[in-house]
Amino acid sequence: MKATHAPPIDIGIKEADRKKIAEGLSRFLADTYTLYLKTHNFHWNVRGPMFNTLHLMFEGQYNELWAAVDLIAERIRSLGFPAPGSYKEYARLTSIQEADGVPEAMDMVRHLVEGHEAVVRTARSLFPAAEEAADEATADLLTQRIQLHEKTAWMLRSLLEG
Repeated sequence: MKATHAPPIDIGIKEADRKKIAEGLSRFLADTYTLYLKTHNFHWNVRGPMFNTLHLMFEGQYNELWAAVDLIAERIRSLGFPAPGSYKEYARLTSIQEADGVPEAMDMVRHLVEGHEAVVRTARSLFPAAEEAADEATADLLTQRIQLHEKTAWMLRSLLEG
């Protein structure tokens, strides 16, 4: 049987630009996955007077993050590069710090505010490369994710006020 080869990627973005964007998206994916894992962990382990509220809130958040990792990984693949998919790679690429032990409920909320803001910073750092390459699809993905993470950080931060 004769081997077939896929044609080169020709989507109007140079390979070097696609590579730079994919590398940034890999950091964004690592942050998103790390935040997903942290949120899921907090969902399992939250305790105290706000248990039910936080347990349900964290569940909604980790489900949303789980869907997002797929969108980000598929964008990396659309650009022609492999998406990172191991804890080792995520640990190397992420900007989010892991929590030690099981924090108190409001400390969990603080950790998640910091995590969502870290994801926003990583996403924002990718805009110059996406804009320079006229990569509207990546810019659109980043814009949507930034809006969601900023809103989630605000909602979580609101629990800490007053």
